[in-house]
Amino acid sequence: MSPTEPEGIRRQSTTRRRRTVRLRTLLIWLAVVPTLAMGTQVTVSAQRLLAQSDKLRSDVAAAEQVGAPLYTLMVDMQAERTATAARWAGKDGADGELRARRDATDLAAAEFRRLAVDPSRSFAEVTRQLEKLTGHRQRADLRSGAADSTLAYYSEVIGKVIQVYQQEFSHAEDAELAQASRPVVSMLQATEMVAREDTVLALAGPSGELTFAGYDQFVSALGAQRYLHEALIVPHLTARDQRYYDRVVGSSDWQTKTRIESAVLSGHKDIPSGIKLPADINGWSSAHSNFSVQMTTLNIDLARSVLARGEAKADELQTEVAWLIGGSAGGLLAVVIVVVLTTRSVLRRLKNLHERTVTVAEETLPEVVARLRRGQTVDPDALPAVSGDRDEVGRISDAFARAVAVSVDGHRELAAERHGFGLFASGIASRTGNLVSRQLSLTEELQDTFGHDEALLAELMRADQLTVGMRRQIENLLILAGGEVPDPHTEPMRVADLLREAAAEVEDFRRIERQALDETSVEPSAISQISHLLAELLDNATRFSPPKSKVVIRAELVTDGLSVEIEDRGPRVSPERYEEMNGRLHEAPPYSVLAQNAHRLGLFVVGHLADQLRATVTLRRSVYGGTSAVVILPRQLLVTTDPQAPREIEPQPRVLELLPAPAPAPVASPASEPEHEPAVAPAPEPEPVVHTSAGLPSRRTKTPAPAAAAVPVPVTALVPALAVRPALPERVPQTHIAEQLREPRAQEAVVRPDTATPEEVADAWADYEQGTQTVEEELRRDQP
Repeated sequence: MSPTEPEGIRRQSTTRRRRTVRLRTLLIWLAVVPTLAMGTQVTVSAQRLLAQSDKLRSDVAAAEQVGAPLYTLMVDMQAERTATAARWAGKDGADGELRARRDATDLAAAEFRRLAVDPSRSFAEVTRQLEKLTGHRQRADLRSGAADSTLAYYSEVIGKVIQVYQQEFSHAEDAELAQASRPVVSMLQATEMVAREDTVLALAGPSGELTFAGYDQFVSALGAQRYLHEALIVPHLTARDQRYYDRVVGSSDWQTKTRIESAVLSGHKDIPSGIKLPADINGWSSAHSNFSVQMTTLNIDLARSVLARGEAKADELQTEVAWLIGGSAGGLLAVVIVVVLTTRSVLRRLKNLHERTVTVAEETLPEVVARLRRGQTVDPDALPAVSGDRDEVGRISDAFARAVAVSVDGHRELAAERHGFGLFASGIASRTGNLVSRQLSLTEELQDTFGHDEALLAELMRADQLTVGMRRQIENLLILAGGEVPDPHTEPMRVADLLREAAAEVEDFRRIERQALDETSVEPSAISQISHLLAELLDNATRFSPPKSKVVIRAELVTDGLSVEIEDRGPRVSPERYEEMNGRLHEAPPYSVLAQNAHRLGLFVVGHLADQLRATVTLRRSVYGGTSAVVILPRQLLVTTDPQAPREIEPQPRVLELLPAPAPAPVASPASEPEHEPAVAPAPEPEPVVHTSAGLPSRRTKTPAPAAAAVPVPVTALVPALAVRPALPERVPQTHIAEQLREPRAQEAVVRPDTATPEEVADAWADYEQGTQTVEEELRRDQP
């Protein structure tokens, strides 16, 4: 009933189990992750190509819409700058030319402002510079300040226009278009350098004189335009554009331009105010007017060629996006189909392997193990065989088959060893039991012979107690070894007598209160087993309950059979501990478990006996805080008793019935379901109680007594016998506890001296303190 170890604080495992992922999920992720990665890459690539295509179309649209007015504005600003320089130099007719150029610039500026409304473009800088045009014109008209500062404004505006072309229409994100647009921007820059030469020469005026700064500007512009033509324009022209360019530079006007530039460089003269230009520069204006128109045509052709390439590139990018999406979708679909088919195939094979494994683990292997335990042979065809498949699933199946074979071999060897050890233990127990039975018979004869000597009778009874305890331990060994308790009974026994016989096996039997609530008897073949089971439970109850408390055993008929309840007032036990003890009694434990619980073998003995009797034993907490063991005996073990038969009246005070030895350990109880069967038909009268010649009720013996010797003694005959014989010595309470904790009793005439050593006293005191702390801890936990 109450276990040897009270409820304590269990150490909780801090190791967190890693969460496992199903193989189906892994296979799906194996397909999903690359698919998502590939889809993401395709999406990003498609978006990038579409964005590039949209940018190209936007640039083409902007160039067609704004490019032409912007180029016109640049040309008109260059012409106005030259006219402004000519008027500043005092050239005849410059006023009318300047007004015409200004009108053309205003028209181009108005058209540019009307079209350049996109805030995302870089047109705003040109618009801001154009707002300063009126002020610089006024300073030019008034000739306020230096001519270089006024002319520098025009150059700055034109530079902004070229910068817009370079930023908006260079297509730096596409190498092919960038290569094609490079000559366009370089041509604009070269045209600007030639226009600056024209402005410098116009600023020389009729006198043909320049300042040193003006001459430096001419030389810088000349070097820049020649570098641009030689390094950045000619090498990047197409064959068609190269032919047109050769016609322009081979014309007489271009030759005149080249000749005048060379003359300015080599034929100028230094004068105190600056530089005197040669006289043959007068042909510059007409030549510049002619070849500038040709260069403008070349610039327009180059720009249109770039725009056409941009439009074609945009269409090509859209086509590439369509192929990319279509090809990627097809590839992803193929991947999905392959993965789905592969996953289904793998999972189907694994499912079949799992079902075969579960069948072997839950049905085949337990059946094989059970047959081996019963000593039966095993059919090799019932076990999984090694197929020799080389793939992963086949190798797993073969590994499982080999593992099952090794397990079966191990169980076969273990069953053989256990069977051999059981035979060995049964033989030892049987031989020892015969000796103990002879010892008990001898003790009874000595009690009958020397019963008049109280001192000797007391010692004989103590020896009898030890012998009975030895016999019960031998029976425990026999039960755990697979044997059965020998039963000498041939007649049914009343429940009241059965409870008395079980109580007589307990050392502290005076604390046991018996209550047989119904008149019924037990089959003779099960008497010894039931008595042994109840004796183990009663011994455990008396050992682990307060010394002065009562242990109640009551029996009554219930729906499922006979209910025997044993209730003590021992220490509290946790619900988890009850569940553990009840679960341990469901099946026979292996020898390894028995070895680890050698001090608690009574728990396993009760489980074996309950299994043999098809009874159920349940441990639970009683209403008094202790433990209640409920034993349900099936109806097929019961026989009805004549209700008119006289019941035995227990004498008060009770005499010593049987003195068994102490049990080795506390007993827990199994939980097995009883079988519901109808009650057995009435049987013969229950077996009467056998008494010794001294008038004492006799304990059960292992050899059946002759029928003639079983003479019942009436209760009235027992009382005079007790009156004429001297009082028998009674067992002293608390003799089952440690020697160091026994208190001297007042009725003892002689107090034996304490022969314990100081070390033994210290050990006893340590045991006492540990027990006290355990009880206090249990009380604290039970408090709300």
